[in-house]
Amino acid sequence: MKWVTRERPKTDRIACPWLIKKFVDPEAEILYVPREQVIETAEREGAVSFDAPGATYTHRGNKCSFEVLIDEYHLDSDAALVRLAKIVHAADIACDIDSDPAGRGLEAIGVGGLDTELDDHVLLERGSFVYDALYAWCARQVSS
Repeated sequence: MKWVTRERPKTDRIACPWLIKKFVDPEAEILYVPREQVIETAEREGAVSFDAPGATYTHRGNKCSFEVLIDEYHLDSDAALVRLAKIVHAADIACDIDSDPAGRGLEAIGVGGLDTELDDHVLLERGSFVYDALYAWCARQVSS
């Protein structure tokens, strides 16, 4: 299935595709398009939209798109994923940046990634390692 979101991904737009490919749709094809083309592209391509105004999965209430996807796909029984969601939330929701001690670090990685890589798909590939590592770290945290 195709999934579409805004171009120049950081935080939520790297975390969500990582989550989708790991837990929801291993064959997912991620499309990055300009903000104003997300909904149109989703309709034209038969894609699922995320993390964009009017998207199927986007911020709801005080939850970032990553948290919304965890809720929608009933992934909240995975304690490591729930722990990771707290970090993603802190990094993605500006007013909650200090709600998790790892939030500022993840935000720095996301912003720095935009400065070091121009290709959004390469950025996703490289960023996926960060989320693999954070998920492994979260698994250690919740098991101890």
